[in-house]
This record gives sequence, C-alpha cells and structure tokens, in this order.
Amino acid sequence: MSTWPQDFYEFAFFPDPNLQISRLVDEAEKEDWDYNYTVSNHPNPVLFNYVRFTYKRIAEENKIALSEDGQYACFNTGLVTESQEPIYASFEVNRHGEAQPWFFKGWFRRGRWELNRFPELPEIAHYFDDPSCLVFDTRKDFRVNVEHIVEENKARFPDPYGQMDNYQLQTLLKGSVDNSRERVRRNYKTAIPQYYHSQIQLLLPLCLSNPHKADLALVVERHSTFYRASTCLTLDMAYNNARQLTRPDRDWLQP
Repeated sequence: MSTWPQDFYEFAFFPDPNLQISRLVDEAEKEDWDYNYTVSNHPNPVLFNYVRFTYKRIAEENKIALSEDGQYACFNTGLVTESQEPIYASFEVNRHGEAQPWFFKGWFRRGRWELNRFPELPEIAHYFDDPSCLVFDTRKDFRVNVEHIVEENKARFPDPYGQMDNYQLQTLLKGSVDNSRERVRRNYKTAIPQYYHSQIQLLLPLCLSNPHKADLALVVERHSTFYRASTCLTLDMAYNNARQLTRPDRDWLQP
C-alpha cells in the first residue's frame, strides 16, 4: 500500500504554480490547455488539473522514484516533448522550512542529466486493465435517469435551456440522448472515456439544438449487464476529466 500523500500540494511545495505550469506548456508537445466556456483562476487550467490528478494516481500506484541517497524524487507526467521524449516532474528534499516533505525542482525530459540520479525511471500512470471499458457496447441495456439529470444539473445547461420548465427540458433531453446513442452506434469513437472516482466512465455528446455541436456531456457508468447515466457535465468539465487519460478525439469534445 502506498504511503505517499494523495494530494500533490501535501507532497511537495510548488512555488509559483502558474509559472511552473507555463514552463511545462513550453516543454511539452503543443496542446490547448485552456477552457472555452469557463473562467478559471489559473492560466492553462486543464494542465493545472492534469498534473494534480496524475500525481494522485501515481501516488496510489507507488510510482514515485527515489534517488539512491533518498534526496531526490521524480514521477512520470505522462506528457512528452515535441520529439516524443517523456517528461518527468523532479523534486528534492524540502530544506526551505515548508511543511511539505518535497520541493519542486523542475520538468525534465528523459535525456536530461538531472535524471541520472535515479537508477530506474518510473512508468506512467495506469488506469484500467480491461480495454473493453473504453468502448460503449451498444448491445447492453442503457438506463438514463433524465429527471435526475435535469433536477440536479440544471445550472450546467447553457442558455436558453437552463431557463426552461423541467418537463420541457426533460423532453428535449430524451431526444438528445436517443440521438447520442445512435451516433455512438455509427462511430464507437463518439464515446470518450474519463477516469473518475477510481473507475472508467464514458462521455457521450448531448446536442440540444445543433446536431454538429455538443452542449453538454452525458456521463455513462458501466455495470455488468447495462449502462447507467444520471448526470451530465459542462464541456470544460468533461474535457478536464477526459484529458487525464489521453487527449480526446476532437469529433465533438474540444477544449
């Protein structure tokens, strides 16, 4: 069992987070890390959250490497440079007086001399053992709690839908769910996996007025003989969760 702290900010002091994240943006393969529909307190909010939640999974799996003298630590971010070289987060024992045991040193690609301190470099985070969980099986029963989705998540619906009467919105949502299910029948890549609460879930597009533009993402949980959906996410929330696994296909979910 891992003894590493589950929260990145309990593990290490991370000076000037916005600056450190911007440096990772410069180091990593080019990608859009911003939100399109939500105001964030941080630049590059998708990457900001990616680092935090990747660390959480890394800590659970005990994939943090230590130098032979125990003075340095590192983990694999799961990101790569433009040349496809893995990028690692590196730390040293905290001697600066903060409460955290480690102090962030920098982002280093695999070939940097700073990583020579580690006899072995750690692997990326692992999220699933059964690849079938990544694909929506259209043969299974699909149970959608439309009433609960509307009642509990109405604030997530964009205008004018969030202003509708609940019954009107439920009726509209039912049609959107049916269309989404047909869409995933035609193209399995429509269902985008996300990692949430230690399980793989699938995201389906909810297009409320325009068949070519998603307004929300339907969250689908897999059970042994059926799928169940009882909540939805804004597109920024959905992309944020999906990016922890991999960069999503841009068919409908875009940052």
